[in-house]
Amino acid sequence: MDKELIIRSSSDNVDFALLKDGKLIELQKDEDSNDFSVGDVFIAKIRKAVPGLNAAFVNVGYEKDAFLHYHDLGPKLPSLLKFTKRVSTGKLRDFSLKNFPFEKDIEKDGKIADVLKSNQSLLVQIVKEPISTKGPRISSELSIAGRYIVLVPFSNRISISQKIEDREEKDRLKRLVKSITPPGFGVIVRTVAQGRKVAELDKDLQNLLGRWTAMCKKLHKAHHPTKVLGEMNKASSILRDIFNDTFTSIHVDDEELYIQIKDYVQEIAPKKESIVKLYQSKVPIFEKFGIERQIKTSFGKTVSMAKGAYLVIEHTEALHVIDVNSGNRSNKANNQEDTALEVNLIAATEMARQLRLRDMGGIIVVDFIDMTNAENRQKLFNHLREEMKDDRAKHKILPPSKFGLIQITRQRVRPEMNIKTREENPDEIINGSEVEAPIGIVQKITHDLERLFKKDYKKVTLNTHPFIAAFLTKGFPSVRSKWFFEHKKWVKVLPRDAYTYLEYHFFDKNGKQIK
Repeated sequence: MDKELIIRSSSDNVDFALLKDGKLIELQKDEDSNDFSVGDVFIAKIRKAVPGLNAAFVNVGYEKDAFLHYHDLGPKLPSLLKFTKRVSTGKLRDFSLKNFPFEKDIEKDGKIADVLKSNQSLLVQIVKEPISTKGPRISSELSIAGRYIVLVPFSNRISISQKIEDREEKDRLKRLVKSITPPGFGVIVRTVAQGRKVAELDKDLQNLLGRWTAMCKKLHKAHHPTKVLGEMNKASSILRDIFNDTFTSIHVDDEELYIQIKDYVQEIAPKKESIVKLYQSKVPIFEKFGIERQIKTSFGKTVSMAKGAYLVIEHTEALHVIDVNSGNRSNKANNQEDTALEVNLIAATEMARQLRLRDMGGIIVVDFIDMTNAENRQKLFNHLREEMKDDRAKHKILPPSKFGLIQITRQRVRPEMNIKTREENPDEIINGSEVEAPIGIVQKITHDLERLFKKDYKKVTLNTHPFIAAFLTKGFPSVRSKWFFEHKKWVKVLPRDAYTYLEYHFFDKNGKQIK
């Protein structure tokens, strides 16, 4: 399994595309305008407590107040409030927490009005970015993420990632981390720490303690609200979270960013430094690696899959509905049940990719093709869980219901990735109507051709709109040439002025239209 990270830089944002065996599985943007990213820490002021919601609204500088629920305060809130006040006023200059006396924990199910008051200063962290009409969601239980560990101030717990299953390794890591963690801090050990030496863990810990100290220094006389700790740049944070030995290359088209990433990879994985490469071709980087084409065909209401099957994806404010369709396809399976299982397994793989690619969150309901065999339903459920195993967002999958529906909840911490794939209709530019991008239409034509070739049509003529005809035949290798190399059959393409942009028809050797 090859993993490639392709990074495209422009004047106002940076785009990150993660490829797995050449297929786009994750797409993220780092925009200069995003001042409220997950992980950012602010010194803010409580606007007002709302007892009915058992929550408070907090001014973090966004146009809408951030939402802070009682359960997101953390048990050590009184200690945090006392520390923040003493540091802000300059009375405390030792930020190590070594000699800082902790206050009594707040009650697990207490009242917000008993612990917070209006205009009170508080350190808060973004846990959910502003989405739609809502402001950010925040927490006062702070954490600073590193490569191998997560530092948790005002805690004394050492937690090990549940994905590390080896009991001996868990005990080893717990013992090592306990020996190097200073008083007043807790640590969460991440999955990538598996097999690491104490020196590597300590280096990561010291880096996080340095970030904590730098943040505390900003608190003295800071305006409210102010960002006092920003999440590291997107490139570094992505590498920190997903980089492993399966990565084969990282391509960057900006020299300054290339140096930053090379330095970071050299720090976290010196042996992998050589896989970071500066891309210098005149062909845009996303075009070169086929990412633009995949973006055009992967976003939108309808998503094509192998063997003519397709997904239909509909969105509401809090719910996503995905419908699985087998399409008009020829199939060698013996019966309907086998066909349904085959299509459903293909759909589960594509659906897991779509959730990551679009960063869809909330409740997702998937209407798979009905299967009567309980063993097949279990096989689908297991396959879907396996496909979503690499998804970093927290998620839960329920077994198929009696109606063949599978329900999924997926963590939603930032707005869904939404890319416009439709373009102006050249037939009706004045009316402002839109049609699918040419790439999408070409993909449909290609699927239809594959089915015709399987039915053993010796000679096929394609009649289509002049724009599409030109797209299929111009350049080398053209789309038509690729069809020939793959199927060893030449397709005659005839432009038809009378056709609408989306219209196309196939004809056999006798000039008879193929339905």
